[in-house]
Amino acid sequence: MQFGIFTVGDVTADPTTGRTPTEHERIKAMMTIAKHAEDVGLDVFATGEHHNEPFVPSSPAAMLGYLAGVTERIILSTSTTLITTNDPVRIAEEFAMLQHLADGRVDLMLGRGNTPPVYPWFGQDGRNALPLTIENYELLRRLWDEHTVTWSGRFRAPLQGFTSTPRPLDGVAPFVWHGSIRTPQVAELAAFYGDGFFANHIFWPRQHFARLVGLYRERYEHYGHGRADQAIVGLGGQVFLRPRSQDAVAEFRPYFDNAPVYGHGPSLEEFTSQTPLTVGSPQEVIDKTLTFRETFGDYQRQLFLLDHAGLPLRTVLEQLDLLGGEVVPVLRRELDAMRPADVPGGPTHGARVAARYAAASVVGEAVSDDVAAQERNEHDTPGLVDDAYVVGQR
Repeated sequence: MQFGIFTVGDVTADPTTGRTPTEHERIKAMMTIAKHAEDVGLDVFATGEHHNEPFVPSSPAAMLGYLAGVTERIILSTSTTLITTNDPVRIAEEFAMLQHLADGRVDLMLGRGNTPPVYPWFGQDGRNALPLTIENYELLRRLWDEHTVTWSGRFRAPLQGFTSTPRPLDGVAPFVWHGSIRTPQVAELAAFYGDGFFANHIFWPRQHFARLVGLYRERYEHYGHGRADQAIVGLGGQVFLRPRSQDAVAEFRPYFDNAPVYGHGPSLEEFTSQTPLTVGSPQEVIDKTLTFRETFGDYQRQLFLLDHAGLPLRTVLEQLDLLGGEVVPVLRRELDAMRPADVPGGPTHGARVAARYAAASVVGEAVSDDVAAQERNEHDTPGLVDDAYVVGQR
C-alpha cells in the first residue's frame, strides 16, 4: 500500500491573518512540503496541473525534475496531467526524462481537468474533450511502447517515422493512472489499457466514486488483465489533524469556511459527514480511512490533500509529522494485513521491470520449447516441419 500527499497549488489568503503568500513563496513551500513528505516516510508526492489563478503548478515536469534532484526515495507523480491540452509527444519526452533523472521514481495521472477555458488557451475545443483524451492517450502509449512511430489523427499533425527520446528507463514506461470525478469513459479507458484508476474522492459522497471504481474493476477483468479485485485503484482524501479533535475542528474551521472550492457552502460538519474529509485526531483519521476499503475493496494508493485553503507552511509540516508518525504506520499495517496475497500492492518501477522481464523469460522458454519440439518433429517426420514452421510464423 502506498501513501502520499497531493497538492493543487492554490495561492490563497490565510483567513486568520489576511496574508496571501507570493507565488514564489507558494512554489518554494510546495518543494519544502514534498521533501518533508519523504522525511516522514510517505511514499508519494503528486502535483496538479493548473494554468489559471489562484493556482501556480503550471509546469509539473519542472517541479518534479527539481524534486528528483533533492529526494532519494519518494515517488514523484502528477495528480493531473492534462491529456487533452498537452501534446502527447511532450508528455512522452518529459516523463521519460523524469524517469531517468529520478531513477524510475516517476508516474503520472492523466485527466481532463476542471477548467473549461484551458481548451482554447491551448488551441483546442472543449467539446472534443473525450475524443482528445482517447486519441492523445493512444498516441502517448505508442510513443512509449514503439521505437519508431508513424501516426495520423484528428487533433495534431501526423508523425512519420518519429522516435521519442529519451526512451523509457529500462524499457518500461512510467505507470499511468487515469483520474476522473464523473466520467465513466475514463474508467473504461483505464480498464482497456490495464492502467490504474484514481478516484479523486474529495468533494462528493463516496457512493458516487464507488460506481466509477466498480465499473473500472468490472471492465479491467473483462479486458483480461486480471480479476476485478486485482485492478489498480487509487483514492484521494483530505485531512486536518491535531492531537485533540476539538483543537483540529476549531483551528481548521476558518480555513474550511473560506476555501476557494467549497467555502461558503455546506458547514464543516455537513461536509465531513458526507465526504471523505476528516478533521480530528489521528485515531479519527485512521478509523475513517479504514472504512474506504469497505466501499472500494483493496486498493493500492491513498493520497491526502493537506496544503490548501491558505494553511501556513508551518501548519502543513505539522500535519505531515502527524500523518507520517501516527497515522500512516497504522493504516499501512492494517490494510496490508487485510490484502489477499494475490492482490498487488502499489506500482513501482522496480517491480514493473522485474515483472516485464520475468514475463519475457517465460515467453523465451516457451519459444525454446517450441523450437525443441520442431527439431524432434524434423527428426521423426521429415518433410512436415517446414510447413509447420512457416504457419507458426505467419
